[in-house]
Amino acid sequence: MTIDFEKTQGLVPVIIQDVQTLEVLMLGYMNAEAWAKTQTEGKVTFFSRSKNRLWTKGEESGNFLFVKETHIDCDNDTILIKASPVGPTCHTGSRSCFQTNYNQNFIFELEKVIESRYDNPSETSYVNKLRGKGLNKIAQKVGEEAVETVIAALAETDVDFINESSDLVFHLLVLLREKGKTLQDIALNLEHRHKG
Repeated sequence: MTIDFEKTQGLVPVIIQDVQTLEVLMLGYMNAEAWAKTQTEGKVTFFSRSKNRLWTKGEESGNFLFVKETHIDCDNDTILIKASPVGPTCHTGSRSCFQTNYNQNFIFELEKVIESRYDNPSETSYVNKLRGKGLNKIAQKVGEEAVETVIAALAETDVDFINESSDLVFHLLVLLREKGKTLQDIALNLEHRHKG
């Protein structure tokens, strides 16, 4: 698909979405030159209407948006970019320019933290200590936490149930990483089952 810049007097809206959490981070505009630079460099570059020039997000702050996927809408006049943000996206220091609640997506952030612990092991990291015990121990922890979650659901308070459920999810995320799988793999499988 080719973007129709002429239809919109040379500028098209660009929606930036976090590739992992799918949170909408910001809206900007691109002309053909900004679009070409974004594709070439792999970092989001807008046409700044206030500065009247190309502007690479993060050129001053270092909070770049690294392009992971691009999609053009059905009318060829809007771009969706799924990006990996470095730091906050908004100039106010917020993660999103829309001030959306992030806790709804924290499980994806936690998955990134676990990934980081695998990539950059630290002796003080619980994830690193658990990983050092091997797959069998990680799987065993998931089983233990599952049993504790069931017990809490049947015989303990709601607070206990939430705490045990959180432990279960955390350890399951570690097990997924140990097996080289992600939440996306689970989501795609569930979607496939639902459609089936």
